[in-house]
Amino acid sequence: MGRLRNFEIRVFRRLRRDPPKGRLHRLAFWLLIFYVVLALGRILPGAAGEFFRDISALTLFVLIVLCIPLLWRYIFGRLLWRVSNRLVVTYVLMALTPVVLFATLASILLYVFSGQFAIFAATAEINAELAHIASANRAIDLHVAHAVDVDPKIHEVPVPEAAADVPPDHEHVAMEIAAFADGKPLPLQPQWLNSATITSTPGWASRHFSGVVIDNGELFLRAIDSHASYGHTVTTITSLPLGKENVGQIARGLGTVTIVPDVDIEEDTDQSKEGGANQRVTFSSKPGESGVSVNGHDVSAEEARRRSVRGGSLPDAQHFYDIPVTFYAPLETVDWVTGKPRTTFTHVTSRPSLLYQRLFITSLKIAAVVQDMLIAIAIVFGVLELVAFIMAVRLNRTITQSIRDLYEATTAIDRGELTHRIKVTRNDQLAALGHSFNSMAASLDRLLEEQREKERLQNELEIAQEVQANLFPMSNVSLPMLELHGACYPARTVSGDYYDFLVFGNSGLGLALGDISGKGISAALLMATLHSAVRAYRFAGMELVSEGARAMATPGNFHLGEEEIECGELFEEPAKILALLNRHLYRSTQPEKYATLFLAHYEGIQRRLVYSTGGQLPPLLLRADDSLIRLDCGGTVVGLIDNVSYEQGTEQLYPGDILIAYSDGVTEPENEFGEFGEERLVEVVRRHRHLPLEAISEQVMQSLRTWIGGQEQPDDITLVLARQL
Repeated sequence: MGRLRNFEIRVFRRLRRDPPKGRLHRLAFWLLIFYVVLALGRILPGAAGEFFRDISALTLFVLIVLCIPLLWRYIFGRLLWRVSNRLVVTYVLMALTPVVLFATLASILLYVFSGQFAIFAATAEINAELAHIASANRAIDLHVAHAVDVDPKIHEVPVPEAAADVPPDHEHVAMEIAAFADGKPLPLQPQWLNSATITSTPGWASRHFSGVVIDNGELFLRAIDSHASYGHTVTTITSLPLGKENVGQIARGLGTVTIVPDVDIEEDTDQSKEGGANQRVTFSSKPGESGVSVNGHDVSAEEARRRSVRGGSLPDAQHFYDIPVTFYAPLETVDWVTGKPRTTFTHVTSRPSLLYQRLFITSLKIAAVVQDMLIAIAIVFGVLELVAFIMAVRLNRTITQSIRDLYEATTAIDRGELTHRIKVTRNDQLAALGHSFNSMAASLDRLLEEQREKERLQNELEIAQEVQANLFPMSNVSLPMLELHGACYPARTVSGDYYDFLVFGNSGLGLALGDISGKGISAALLMATLHSAVRAYRFAGMELVSEGARAMATPGNFHLGEEEIECGELFEEPAKILALLNRHLYRSTQPEKYATLFLAHYEGIQRRLVYSTGGQLPPLLLRADDSLIRLDCGGTVVGLIDNVSYEQGTEQLYPGDILIAYSDGVTEPENEFGEFGEERLVEVVRRHRHLPLEAISEQVMQSLRTWIGGQEQPDDITLVLARQL
């Protein structure tokens, strides 16, 4: 594959083109190579060459099919990438396409009309000839009938030359006359009038007939007239062969007229496959009907051309648009022997100039005036089209110049050249677009400065988030007799919720969960203050207790009395700590700032939980027997009112009991069915209470996300779980 790819690259480098990139492009390239290779096999003789020709044709077809999407990509990917090219194509489709379609339709209609008019003119000439022959035949028939009436036994009827003459502009060649008295031939004088081909009257003939007949494979114009008088029936037949000279008289002023007598040209498929050298024709007559046994036999195309009659000549073109006009039409023909209709085709080739002269033959001056008017109208239309094209080109340049200026300006801005401006000289919508771009470029520097400031603030928020994350317990804290888990999910970058675990010795634990009013940076700062205060009171209380114990155990050191011991013990009571925190926050924060807080002290040896709730949603104690206790002993929120006292409660924990402490972000999210609520929280914990606490917490969060759906998280979410082992 690597060698083939290198070969492709070398070939396209020689052609100064980019190498093929897609599979379709590469496949088309190799099909082209294969098609060129097959050209060598096509020159082989016999079946091998025929095989290679078939394979080559199939390859060419597949190659054309593959090139259609490649051409489509090239047109829309490169050729029409420029707006100027797109506009040119649009103008062509909108303006030139209707003109081309109209001109094409008009040309087709003009060609069809010219062909029909040429056929009509040729047919009119043939009918005129028939009318002349029929008129002469009636005169001769009356003369012969009169001669028979005078002398029934007459053997030869003299015919005056005037009776057989036709107007001088219809000079006929080889016109013949046959006369019959009671069905018997009656010679005429002079001898050259007697027909050598008409020996009897056809049985199908009526008393009066004129038309084109085919006799022995040749075409004739014939007229029949019968006259009954004094018990005798006289029939006269005048015949004019449609030879080259007579057809030339018909084609005079038209061009060339070709009459093909009753032949149906069909290709011999077997022989055409062998090379098409011997194209065959078949005459449609049946043997015996015309007396000529050529019907039903295959004859060559030369024989068909030999039997066709062509007359006239096509003059040189007078103008570049004076093209040959060729048209075909059937000519009604009768079989002379049977009287059955036969199919004969008339082929007329003329020029528009000849047809135009024939159309206006009665008034050549009017024809010249009409021609000049048509040429003048065409020139006017051409000038209008040229003016429209020039205006379109100027409009195209205006649009593309504006787009080019915009492209160069955007490129300059991309390089950092914020001082680049577009030079505007016009007063239109494109000029307004240039002014807008200049205004945008002037504002871009200010926007970038604001963006840099925003990024700086975002970086500071990320640092604050990182610092706040360090305030939460780094890992799940646990005691030998108590399993713990806590999680906080901020609604924004930083959170106003707070939870903490403080371990005292091997069996003591302090638990805190709070929610600061508001969101964002202010809530996060107050949360950090609360966190520091809780830890300070906790650690200070623990330190005082430890100092008091050591002092009591040291002989002679009795200056630390019971007040100090009680001072240390009060920090182990959640209600008193809440009172201290309330006083601290009230005096150190703004009046509208406050917090809700739940504090609890767990003694592992006694499995006792002492707690107090300061405005926080009451935690829930889910017993092992699925009973539920609300830990709602406490008081109001922290930091809103000074000198507030709090109550505290005590609960005994048993193995399997689960403590559920949470912020309002867990139960208050809403959808169209209402709030998530405390009952759903308890139900999720109860359903998965056999799982680890971390898994239970994840199940609660998954239920919350499902409940919220695609909405934004409305508030900070904090959940603390503790299970007695």
